[in-house]
Amino acid sequence: MHKKPINVAIIGLGFGAEFIPIYQRHPDANMYAICQRDTKKLNQIGEAFGIEKRYASYEELLSDPAIDAVHINTPIQNHAAQSIQALKAGKHVACTVPMATTVEECRQIVDLTEATGLTYMMMETVVYSREFLYIKSLSESGELGKLQFLRASHQQEMAGWPGYWEGLPPMFYATHCVAPVVALAKKDAEYISCMGSGRIDENLVSKYGSPFAIETCHIKFRDSDLAAEVTRSLFNTARQYRESFDVYGSKKSFEWTLIEHEPSVLHTGEIPEKVSIPDFAHLLPEAIQSFTTGGVYDAKDNQHLSFIQGAGHGGSHPHLVHEFISALVEKRPAYPDARQSANITCVGILAHESAMNGGKIIHLPEFTLS
Repeated sequence: MHKKPINVAIIGLGFGAEFIPIYQRHPDANMYAICQRDTKKLNQIGEAFGIEKRYASYEELLSDPAIDAVHINTPIQNHAAQSIQALKAGKHVACTVPMATTVEECRQIVDLTEATGLTYMMMETVVYSREFLYIKSLSESGELGKLQFLRASHQQEMAGWPGYWEGLPPMFYATHCVAPVVALAKKDAEYISCMGSGRIDENLVSKYGSPFAIETCHIKFRDSDLAAEVTRSLFNTARQYRESFDVYGSKKSFEWTLIEHEPSVLHTGEIPEKVSIPDFAHLLPEAIQSFTTGGVYDAKDNQHLSFIQGAGHGGSHPHLVHEFISALVEKRPAYPDARQSANITCVGILAHESAMNGGKIIHLPEFTLS
């Protein structure tokens, strides 16, 4: 019997428009509707991609019974409320990072998925990047040996981004460095301790009451002897854009390149070797394989800043779409599901709380643990 395609609606058409052609070509998806408050932009994109269903109101979109799932790509302060609205309206949810900005919002989303049986997936790019898939394959094959330590960083200059980013506590947007260490450990983060360092411009401090230029957090994993360290900066710190992770194993270790476009290094014992990271398009349906290596939306000079600064997010976009749609078709949890997304997101939220309290150890809430 022919499977009914999943009717998807995309909310937010900045970064969100990157995903339109992927859904259009995915064999189990129907790119059904788009939503944007700016009607001029809404209609421009609708015309460009041939999408007839267009909504300037999110509430009106959620009342459309034909929509099975929403993919939310709005400003971070809207993620939790819009995810909660969608789940209450009976829609499956894919949401760009982070899941929420408070622990309580994370709790509400987890509770709703458990009560409704609906699927929630945080669309974390790093855990579907080619670098992550490469290291994951080495780890699962036993080539790295026993994992001994994990380290990750996300350093980015946010000057020139929309105003709500100004002065944001670094760890409030930490999923790009927390997610890969949690996913490679295959364990929940159990407790954390974070230190703040340096100071950002005074006009930025006043926005959120957060003074730190850099926050660095240690993570202890539950039921494991493994720990990790993650570092995050947003302002007043000189560094080329970097989303990275290092993995230290008993047999082999991987260290991310220090300079973008240069090779990463794989250490076998004490012998280093520069490595080229393979692509993993073969894991995808043929119709969307090309999206791992090429720009997705429009001409290069019109790509969203996050896509450009993030070096195309490691070819992750089609993998994210395929995981979400496959989970719905196969009626299984997506990765990361609501609980896993809450564990990853709450590490960052609580890390900032720890930094503001001199590195205080804070345990992750029970609802984030398996």
